[in-house]
Amino acid sequence: MAEPAEVTALPAPIDTLLAAAVARRFYLEQRSKVEIAKELGISRFKVARLLDAAVAHDIVRIDITVPAEIDVPLGRALAERFGLRHGIVVNLGRGEGGTAAPDPWRSGRWLGTAAARLISEIVEEGDVLGLDGSQAVDALSEAVTRLPPCDVVQLTGVRGRDLAHDAAITAVRRTAAAGGGRAFPLHTPFLLPDAVTAAVLRSQPATAETLDRFGRVTKAVVGIAAWDAPHSAVYGALSERERETLREAGACAEVAGHVLDAAGRVIPTELNARTIAVSAAELRGVTELIGVTAGERGTGAVRAVLGSGLLTGVVTDATTARRLLWRDDPDDPDALIRTAPAPSSRSTE
Repeated sequence: MAEPAEVTALPAPIDTLLAAAVARRFYLEQRSKVEIAKELGISRFKVARLLDAAVAHDIVRIDITVPAEIDVPLGRALAERFGLRHGIVVNLGRGEGGTAAPDPWRSGRWLGTAAARLISEIVEEGDVLGLDGSQAVDALSEAVTRLPPCDVVQLTGVRGRDLAHDAAITAVRRTAAAGGGRAFPLHTPFLLPDAVTAAVLRSQPATAETLDRFGRVTKAVVGIAAWDAPHSAVYGALSERERETLREAGACAEVAGHVLDAAGRVIPTELNARTIAVSAAELRGVTELIGVTAGERGTGAVRAVLGSGLLTGVVTDATTARRLLWRDDPDDPDALIRTAPAPSSRSTE
């Protein structure tokens, strides 16, 4: 016979105290409803109703402190739309009620966390994991806790002045440690003043050892950035004349040190001879190439990289994902026009 409904109303002080006792045992002491019922001399059904009442009457407050969550349906739609194996979409607005724009730095950390979760799932023992020097990879390296044994290779040279302790080098070592594999960092600048200097540095034994492993990389993670300051490492290192040349060529996005136009074509420039980085051809040879966005406005850049056929997966935020699925005017985010399906990634053309 069902018990009376007195438990949900909590009319008397003793009911409030009983609800608190039940909640404490269940949520803090991790005890089962059956155990609690036996100790307190009530039925397990009453325990369940007291737990519901404790939440309804603010005796127990459930607070999810992570201001982000994975949007599985949106990720699946993104993967299908762009012919990807992996589409990971992070809803970054949960902590602000979905109204306030999330802080770009915090957004980048959560996207890196999602990327760390993805590589933990897809990397297998014996893989060679490549990482570029992006902020997304730095965030990934802080979040990854466990990997199968695999070597980790730095795909782009150092973008700062400290060639020994740059964040890119730290990220490679930290990620390798998570799997107990070997780290192959690049203690060289990303961009050199001229092709001769770059060639000399490439021939140095430690650098050559890492460069030789580019062709062995089986899984890789790279950041996706819009080609303008402060997002682009290439942009910041160029002279204004060199920037203007790339603008005229339609520069739109940057990935692993390569500049792409809006159609996703890699723009060949003299920069290639001056950089120490994985080549576009080597990137195309990677079995699983995951691109991670910066969590900031730059949908056109992400679309360009997706259109390049380089990626097999992407990690991005929900706002960017929706704009990718429904093309938007960069000057009017509310003017959404549905696009035709994009060609599959990794095309042979």
